[in-house]
Amino acid sequence: MQRLADKVSFWFVLAVLTIAVVTFLAWGILGPDPSWTYAVVNAVSVLIIACPCALGLATPMSIMVATGRAAQAGVLFRDAEAIERLRTIDTLIVDKTGTLTQGRPAFRDVVGCNGFPVDEALRFAASLEQGSEHPLADAIVGEARRRGLTLSPATDFESATGFGVRGNVQGQWVALGNAALMAEAGATISSLASEAERLRLDGATVMYLAVDGRAAGMIAVADPIKDSTPAAVQALQAAGLRVIMASGDSRTTAEAVARRLGLDEVHGEVRPQDKAELVAQLKAAGRHVAMAGDGINDAPALAAADVGIAMGTGTDVAMSSAQVTLVKGDLQGILRARKISITTVANMKQNLAFAFLYNALGVPLAAGLLYPTFGLLLSPMIAALAMSLSSVSVVANALRLRNAA
Repeated sequence: MQRLADKVSFWFVLAVLTIAVVTFLAWGILGPDPSWTYAVVNAVSVLIIACPCALGLATPMSIMVATGRAAQAGVLFRDAEAIERLRTIDTLIVDKTGTLTQGRPAFRDVVGCNGFPVDEALRFAASLEQGSEHPLADAIVGEARRRGLTLSPATDFESATGFGVRGNVQGQWVALGNAALMAEAGATISSLASEAERLRLDGATVMYLAVDGRAAGMIAVADPIKDSTPAAVQALQAAGLRVIMASGDSRTTAEAVARRLGLDEVHGEVRPQDKAELVAQLKAAGRHVAMAGDGINDAPALAAADVGIAMGTGTDVAMSSAQVTLVKGDLQGILRARKISITTVANMKQNLAFAFLYNALGVPLAAGLLYPTFGLLLSPMIAALAMSLSSVSVVANALRLRNAA
Protein backbone atom coordinates (compact mmCIF):
# COMPACT_ATOMS: atom_id res chain seq x y z
CA MET A 1 0.00 0.00 0.00
CA GLN A 2 2.93 2.33 0.68
CA ARG A 3 4.35 1.58 -2.77
CA LEU A 4 0.93 2.35 -4.27
CA ALA A 5 0.76 5.63 -2.36
CA ASP A 6 4.28 6.57 -3.53
CA LYS A 7 3.43 5.79 -7.13
CA VAL A 8 0.19 7.76 -6.98
CA SER A 9 1.96 10.66 -5.25
CA PHE A 10 4.46 10.86 -8.11
CA TRP A 11 1.74 11.32 -10.73
CA PHE A 12 -0.30 13.46 -8.37
CA VAL A 13 2.56 15.95 -7.97
CA LEU A 14 2.97 16.19 -11.74
CA ALA A 15 -0.77 16.74 -12.11
CA VAL A 16 -0.79 19.45 -9.43
CA LEU A 17 2.15 21.26 -11.04
CA THR A 18 0.27 21.17 -14.33
CA ILE A 19 -2.91 22.49 -12.68
CA ALA A 20 -0.89 25.26 -10.99
CA VAL A 21 0.57 26.34 -14.35
CA VAL A 22 -2.87 26.27 -16.00
CA THR A 23 -4.34 28.25 -13.08
CA PHE A 24 -1.57 30.85 -13.35
CA LEU A 25 -2.04 31.31 -17.12
CA ALA A 26 -5.86 31.23 -16.96
CA TRP A 27 -6.03 33.90 -14.24
CA GLY A 28 -3.27 35.98 -15.83
CA ILE A 29 -4.90 36.02 -19.26
CA LEU A 30 -8.62 35.77 -18.46
CA GLY A 31 -8.90 37.01 -14.88
CA PRO A 32 -10.00 40.44 -13.63
CA ASP A 33 -7.47 43.15 -12.77
CA PRO A 34 -4.95 42.81 -11.29
CA SER A 35 -5.03 39.56 -13.20
CA TRP A 36 -1.40 38.50 -12.75
CA THR A 37 -1.62 39.13 -9.00
CA TYR A 38 -4.62 36.82 -8.86
CA ALA A 39 -2.66 34.38 -11.02
CA VAL A 40 0.26 34.24 -8.59
CA VAL A 41 -1.93 33.98 -5.47
CA ASN A 42 -4.18 31.23 -6.83
CA ALA A 43 -1.31 29.22 -8.32
CA VAL A 44 0.51 29.34 -4.97
CA SER A 45 -2.72 28.30 -3.17
CA VAL A 46 -2.98 25.26 -5.47
CA LEU A 47 0.61 24.25 -4.72
CA ILE A 48 0.17 24.69 -0.95
CA ILE A 49 -3.16 22.94 -0.49
CA ALA A 50 -2.11 20.05 -2.74
CA CYS A 51 1.10 19.31 -0.81
CA PRO A 52 0.83 15.48 -0.51
CA CYS A 53 1.86 15.33 3.17
CA ALA A 54 -1.30 13.45 4.10
CA LEU A 55 -0.61 10.88 1.36
CA GLY A 56 2.90 10.36 2.66
CA LEU A 57 1.71 9.95 6.24
CA ALA A 58 -1.29 7.72 5.53
CA THR A 59 0.50 4.35 5.59
CA PRO A 60 3.54 4.93 7.87
CA MET A 61 1.45 6.42 10.66
CA SER A 62 -0.94 3.45 10.67
CA ILE A 63 1.98 0.99 10.63
CA MET A 64 3.80 2.78 13.45
CA VAL A 65 0.78 2.92 15.75
CA ALA A 66 -0.27 -0.65 14.91
CA THR A 67 3.23 -2.01 15.58
CA GLY A 68 3.26 -0.40 19.00
CA ARG A 69 -0.24 -1.63 19.82
CA ALA A 70 0.65 -5.15 18.68
CA ALA A 71 3.75 -5.17 20.90
CA GLN A 72 1.55 -4.25 23.88
CA ALA A 73 -0.65 -7.23 22.99
CA GLY A 74 2.37 -9.56 22.86
CA VAL A 75 2.71 -9.65 19.06
CA LEU A 76 5.97 -8.53 17.46
CA PHE A 77 5.86 -7.75 13.73
CA ARG A 78 9.30 -7.87 12.14
CA ASP A 79 8.19 -5.87 9.09
CA ALA A 80 5.20 -3.89 7.85
CA GLU A 81 4.52 -6.32 5.02
CA ALA A 82 3.52 -8.97 7.57
CA ILE A 83 0.84 -6.64 8.97
CA GLU A 84 -0.63 -6.19 5.50
CA ARG A 85 -0.41 -9.89 4.53
CA LEU A 86 -1.74 -11.48 7.69
CA ARG A 87 -5.34 -10.43 7.05
CA THR A 88 -5.33 -12.38 3.74
CA ILE A 89 -4.28 -15.70 5.32
CA ASP A 90 -6.80 -18.49 4.77
CA THR A 91 -4.67 -21.51 5.80
CA LEU A 92 -2.69 -21.99 9.01
CA ILE A 93 -0.18 -24.82 9.46
CA VAL A 94 0.72 -25.47 13.10
CA ASP A 95 3.47 -27.52 14.65
CA LYS A 96 2.49 -29.64 17.67
CA THR A 97 5.25 -29.55 20.27
CA GLY A 98 5.57 -26.11 21.85
CA THR A 99 2.88 -24.62 19.61
CA LEU A 100 -0.28 -26.57 20.41
CA THR A 101 1.27 -28.15 23.47
CA GLN A 102 3.13 -26.64 26.42
CA GLY A 103 6.55 -27.61 25.11
CA ARG A 104 7.44 -28.94 28.56
CA PRO A 105 7.00 -32.69 28.13
CA ALA A 106 6.57 -34.96 31.15
CA PHE A 107 8.02 -38.44 31.38
CA ARG A 108 5.37 -41.13 30.81
CA ASP A 109 6.97 -44.58 30.59
CA VAL A 110 10.07 -46.60 29.71
CA VAL A 111 10.18 -50.10 28.24
CA GLY A 112 13.24 -52.34 27.92
CA CYS A 113 13.84 -55.19 25.49
CA ASN A 114 16.51 -57.63 24.31
CA GLY A 115 17.80 -58.09 27.86
CA PHE A 116 18.07 -54.39 28.72
CA PRO A 117 16.47 -53.62 32.12
CA VAL A 118 14.16 -50.62 32.29
CA ASP A 119 16.57 -48.48 34.35
CA GLU A 120 19.51 -49.39 32.10
CA ALA A 121 17.57 -48.32 29.00
CA LEU A 122 16.64 -45.06 30.72
CA ARG A 123 20.24 -44.50 31.83
CA PHE A 124 21.58 -44.89 28.27
CA ALA A 125 18.90 -42.55 26.90
CA ALA A 126 19.44 -39.90 29.58
CA SER A 127 23.23 -40.05 29.22
CA LEU A 128 22.87 -39.38 25.51
CA GLU A 129 20.23 -36.67 25.92
CA GLN A 130 22.43 -34.62 28.26
CA GLY A 131 23.85 -32.99 25.14
CA SER A 132 20.46 -32.09 23.65
CA GLU A 133 18.51 -28.85 24.06
CA HIS A 134 15.21 -30.43 23.00
CA PRO A 135 12.35 -30.23 25.54
CA LEU A 136 11.93 -34.02 25.36
CA ALA A 137 15.51 -34.39 26.58
CA ASP A 138 14.77 -32.47 29.78
CA ALA A 139 11.96 -34.87 30.67
CA ILE A 140 14.16 -37.94 30.13
CA VAL A 141 17.18 -36.58 32.01
CA GLY A 142 14.96 -35.33 34.82
CA GLU A 143 13.36 -38.78 35.30
CA ALA A 144 16.75 -40.52 35.33
CA ARG A 145 18.02 -38.18 38.03
CA ARG A 146 14.81 -38.62 40.00
CA ARG A 147 15.47 -42.37 40.02
CA GLY A 148 19.04 -41.77 41.17
CA LEU A 149 20.67 -43.23 38.05
CA THR A 150 24.33 -42.42 37.38
CA LEU A 151 24.69 -40.82 33.97
CA SER A 152 27.77 -41.21 31.77
CA PRO A 153 29.19 -38.50 29.51
CA ALA A 154 28.29 -38.77 25.81
CA THR A 155 30.86 -38.16 23.09
CA ASP A 156 30.50 -37.64 19.33
CA PHE A 157 27.00 -36.33 20.01
CA GLU A 158 24.95 -35.61 16.91
CA SER A 159 21.41 -34.28 16.57
CA ALA A 160 19.65 -35.39 13.40
CA THR A 161 16.81 -32.88 13.03
CA GLY A 162 13.52 -34.68 12.51
CA PHE A 163 15.01 -38.08 13.41
CA GLY A 164 16.59 -38.02 16.88
CA VAL A 165 20.04 -38.03 18.48
CA ARG A 166 23.12 -40.23 18.28
CA GLY A 167 26.36 -40.52 20.23
CA ASN A 168 28.86 -42.66 22.08
CA VAL A 169 28.14 -43.65 25.69
CA GLN A 170 30.76 -45.78 27.51
CA GLY A 171 32.21 -46.91 24.20
CA GLN A 172 28.84 -48.01 22.82
CA TRP A 173 26.96 -46.30 19.96
CA VAL A 174 23.57 -45.17 21.17
CA ALA A 175 20.71 -43.83 19.05
CA LEU A 176 17.43 -42.41 20.36
CA GLY A 177 14.68 -41.31 18.01
CA ASN A 178 12.02 -42.40 15.56
CA ALA A 179 11.64 -45.55 13.48
CA ALA A 180 13.61 -44.07 10.58
CA LEU A 181 16.61 -43.53 12.85
CA MET A 182 16.31 -47.12 14.10
CA ALA A 183 16.30 -48.41 10.54
CA GLU A 184 19.43 -46.37 9.84
CA ALA A 185 21.04 -47.82 12.98
CA GLY A 186 20.07 -51.36 11.90
CA ALA A 187 17.88 -51.99 14.97
CA THR A 188 14.74 -54.15 14.73
CA ILE A 189 11.87 -52.68 16.76
CA SER A 190 8.96 -54.93 15.72
CA SER A 191 8.66 -56.39 19.25
CA LEU A 192 7.88 -52.92 20.59
CA ALA A 193 5.25 -52.02 17.99
CA SER A 194 2.06 -52.90 19.92
CA GLU A 195 3.15 -51.17 23.14
CA ALA A 196 4.32 -48.12 21.18
CA GLU A 197 0.96 -47.88 19.42
CA ARG A 198 -0.89 -48.03 22.74
CA LEU A 199 1.16 -45.14 24.12
CA ARG A 200 0.70 -43.09 20.96
CA LEU A 201 -3.07 -43.54 21.04
CA ASP A 202 -2.90 -41.93 24.46
CA GLY A 203 -1.14 -38.91 22.94
CA ALA A 204 2.41 -39.77 24.04
CA THR A 205 5.53 -39.31 21.94
CA VAL A 206 7.50 -42.54 21.63
CA MET A 207 11.27 -42.64 21.09
CA TYR A 208 13.08 -45.89 20.34
CA LEU A 209 16.48 -46.68 21.84
CA ALA A 210 19.22 -48.63 20.08
CA VAL A 211 22.61 -49.61 21.54
CA ASP A 212 25.30 -50.81 19.11
CA GLY A 213 22.67 -51.47 16.45
CA ARG A 214 20.41 -53.51 18.73
CA ALA A 215 17.01 -52.36 19.99
CA ALA A 216 17.23 -51.66 23.74
CA GLY A 217 13.76 -50.30 24.45
CA MET A 218 11.67 -47.21 24.11
CA ILE A 219 10.73 -44.15 26.11
CA ALA A 220 7.35 -42.38 26.10
CA VAL A 221 7.00 -38.71 26.92
CA ALA A 222 3.73 -36.78 26.95
CA ASP A 223 3.40 -33.07 26.26
CA PRO A 224 0.16 -31.59 27.67
CA ILE A 225 -1.95 -29.37 25.42
CA LYS A 226 -1.91 -25.70 26.41
CA ASP A 227 -5.04 -24.61 28.25
CA SER A 228 -5.71 -21.86 25.70
CA THR A 229 -5.19 -24.04 22.60
CA PRO A 230 -8.68 -25.61 22.19
CA ALA A 231 -10.48 -22.25 22.35
CA ALA A 232 -7.90 -20.66 20.03
CA VAL A 233 -8.23 -23.43 17.43
CA GLN A 234 -12.03 -23.16 17.49
CA ALA A 235 -11.85 -19.37 17.11
CA LEU A 236 -9.42 -19.65 14.18
CA GLN A 237 -11.68 -22.17 12.45
CA ALA A 238 -14.72 -19.96 13.15
CA ALA A 239 -12.83 -17.08 11.48
CA GLY A 240 -12.69 -19.16 8.29
CA LEU A 241 -9.12 -20.44 8.53
CA ARG A 242 -8.19 -23.94 7.48
CA VAL A 243 -6.03 -25.23 10.36
CA ILE A 244 -3.56 -28.06 9.58
CA MET A 245 -1.29 -29.82 12.04
CA ALA A 246 2.18 -30.88 10.81
CA SER A 247 4.26 -32.73 13.37
CA GLY A 248 7.46 -34.72 13.46
CA ASP A 249 5.75 -37.10 15.88
CA SER A 250 4.20 -40.34 14.68
CA ARG A 251 0.90 -40.05 12.88
CA THR A 252 -0.88 -41.90 15.68
CA THR A 253 0.32 -39.42 18.32
CA ALA A 254 -0.47 -36.45 16.10
CA GLU A 255 -3.98 -37.79 15.38
CA ALA A 256 -4.61 -38.33 19.09
CA VAL A 257 -3.84 -34.66 19.77
CA ALA A 258 -5.82 -33.56 16.72
CA ARG A 259 -8.92 -35.43 17.91
CA ARG A 260 -8.82 -33.54 21.20
CA LEU A 261 -8.62 -30.23 19.34
CA GLY A 262 -11.15 -30.96 16.59
CA LEU A 263 -8.60 -30.84 13.76
CA ASP A 264 -9.47 -32.84 10.66
CA GLU A 265 -6.24 -32.46 8.69
CA VAL A 266 -3.10 -33.94 10.24
CA HIS A 267 0.37 -34.72 8.87
CA GLY A 268 2.56 -36.93 11.08
CA GLU A 269 6.19 -38.03 10.86
CA VAL A 270 7.06 -35.01 8.72
CA ARG A 271 10.64 -33.83 8.38
CA PRO A 272 11.62 -30.14 8.21
CA GLN A 273 11.76 -30.22 4.41
CA ASP A 274 8.35 -31.92 4.33
CA LYS A 275 6.80 -28.99 6.19
CA ALA A 276 8.33 -26.56 3.69
CA GLU A 277 7.03 -28.71 0.81
CA LEU A 278 3.54 -28.70 2.36
CA VAL A 279 3.65 -24.90 2.45
CA ALA A 280 4.75 -24.81 -1.19
CA GLN A 281 1.97 -27.20 -2.27
CA LEU A 282 -0.71 -25.14 -0.56
CA LYS A 283 0.63 -21.90 -2.05
CA ALA A 284 0.70 -23.51 -5.50
CA ALA A 285 -2.98 -24.38 -4.98
CA GLY A 286 -3.75 -20.70 -4.49
CA ARG A 287 -3.91 -20.69 -0.70
CA HIS A 288 -2.50 -17.89 1.45
CA VAL A 289 -0.47 -19.76 4.04
CA ALA A 290 0.78 -18.94 7.52
CA MET A 291 3.04 -21.31 9.45
CA ALA A 292 3.21 -21.33 13.25
CA GLY A 293 6.05 -23.15 14.99
CA ASP A 294 8.74 -22.87 17.63
CA GLY A 295 11.60 -25.19 16.76
CA ILE A 296 14.65 -25.42 14.52
CA ASN A 297 12.82 -28.00 12.41
CA ASP A 298 10.07 -25.42 11.70
CA ALA A 299 12.47 -22.77 10.34
CA PRO A 300 12.32 -23.80 6.62
CA ALA A 301 8.50 -23.76 6.64
CA LEU A 302 8.40 -20.47 8.56
CA ALA A 303 10.61 -18.87 5.92
CA ALA A 304 8.62 -20.38 3.02
CA ALA A 305 5.16 -19.34 4.26
CA ASP A 306 3.44 -16.10 3.26
CA VAL A 307 3.62 -15.22 6.95
CA GLY A 308 5.83 -17.12 9.40
CA ILE A 309 4.67 -17.00 13.03
CA ALA A 310 7.12 -18.04 15.73
CA MET A 311 6.40 -18.77 19.37
CA GLY A 312 8.37 -16.44 21.65
CA THR A 313 8.99 -19.43 23.93
CA GLY A 314 10.77 -21.28 21.11
CA THR A 315 14.22 -21.19 19.52
CA ASP A 316 16.07 -18.16 18.20
CA VAL A 317 16.33 -19.82 14.78
CA ALA A 318 12.54 -20.04 14.53
CA MET A 319 12.08 -16.40 15.57
CA SER A 320 14.70 -15.16 13.10
CA SER A 321 12.97 -17.10 10.27
CA ALA A 322 9.51 -15.72 11.04
CA GLN A 323 7.91 -12.35 10.32
CA VAL A 324 5.75 -12.44 13.44
CA THR A 325 6.67 -13.51 16.96
CA LEU A 326 4.08 -14.27 19.63
CA VAL A 327 5.78 -13.28 22.89
CA LYS A 328 3.66 -15.56 25.08
CA GLY A 329 3.81 -18.48 22.65
CA ASP A 330 0.02 -18.66 22.65
CA LEU A 331 -2.18 -19.31 19.59
CA GLN A 332 -4.57 -16.66 20.91
CA GLY A 333 -1.87 -14.25 19.76
CA ILE A 334 -2.61 -15.19 16.13
CA LEU A 335 -6.20 -14.04 16.59
CA ARG A 336 -4.99 -10.75 18.07
CA ALA A 337 -2.42 -10.30 15.31
CA ARG A 338 -4.99 -11.01 12.60
CA LYS A 339 -7.45 -8.55 14.10
CA ILE A 340 -4.74 -5.89 14.25
CA SER A 341 -3.84 -6.64 10.62
CA ILE A 342 -7.44 -6.26 9.45
CA THR A 343 -7.96 -3.06 11.45
CA THR A 344 -4.65 -1.55 10.34
CA VAL A 345 -5.21 -2.11 6.63
CA ALA A 346 -8.72 -0.65 6.95
CA ASN A 347 -7.18 2.35 8.72
CA MET A 348 -4.62 2.81 5.92
CA LYS A 349 -7.39 2.77 3.32
CA GLN A 350 -9.34 5.36 5.32
CA ASN A 351 -6.26 7.59 5.50
CA LEU A 352 -5.54 7.28 1.78
CA ALA A 353 -9.18 7.86 0.88
CA PHE A 354 -9.31 10.95 3.08
CA ALA A 355 -6.09 12.32 1.58
CA PHE A 356 -7.33 11.82 -1.98
CA LEU A 357 -10.78 13.23 -1.20
CA TYR A 358 -9.25 16.25 0.49
CA ASN A 359 -7.08 17.03 -2.53
CA ALA A 360 -9.92 16.32 -4.96
CA LEU A 361 -11.99 19.01 -3.21
CA GLY A 362 -9.20 21.39 -2.22
CA VAL A 363 -7.35 21.81 -5.51
CA PRO A 364 -10.37 23.03 -7.56
CA LEU A 365 -11.29 25.42 -4.73
CA ALA A 366 -7.76 26.82 -4.58
CA ALA A 367 -7.70 27.17 -8.38
CA GLY A 368 -10.71 29.51 -8.14
CA LEU A 369 -13.32 27.24 -9.68
CA LEU A 370 -16.03 28.76 -7.48
CA TYR A 371 -15.08 32.37 -8.20
CA PRO A 372 -17.27 32.88 -11.32
CA THR A 373 -20.39 31.66 -9.47
CA PHE A 374 -19.86 32.60 -5.83
CA GLY A 375 -16.94 35.01 -5.93
CA LEU A 376 -14.94 32.78 -3.53
CA LEU A 377 -11.15 32.56 -3.52
CA LEU A 378 -8.84 30.68 -1.16
CA SER A 379 -5.93 32.67 0.28
CA PRO A 380 -2.55 30.91 0.59
CA MET A 381 -2.75 31.22 4.42
CA ILE A 382 -6.08 29.37 4.55
CA ALA A 383 -4.67 26.80 2.10
CA ALA A 384 -1.67 26.25 4.40
CA LEU A 385 -3.95 25.80 7.40
CA ALA A 386 -6.17 23.33 5.50
CA MET A 387 -3.12 21.38 4.33
CA SER A 388 -1.84 21.11 7.92
CA LEU A 389 -5.25 20.04 9.19
CA SER A 390 -5.38 17.27 6.60
CA SER A 391 -2.14 15.82 8.01
CA VAL A 392 -3.46 16.20 11.55
CA SER A 393 -6.63 14.34 10.54
CA VAL A 394 -4.62 11.43 9.12
CA VAL A 395 -2.50 11.23 12.27
CA ALA A 396 -5.60 11.39 14.51
CA ASN A 397 -7.26 8.59 12.53
CA ALA A 398 -4.13 6.44 12.78
CA LEU A 399 -4.00 6.96 16.55
CA ARG A 400 -7.37 5.22 16.84
CA LEU A 401 -5.42 1.99 16.32
CA ARG A 402 -4.19 2.28 19.90
CA ASN A 403 -7.53 0.77 20.89
CA ALA A 404 -7.31 -2.13 18.40
CA ALA A 405 -7.43 -5.76 19.58
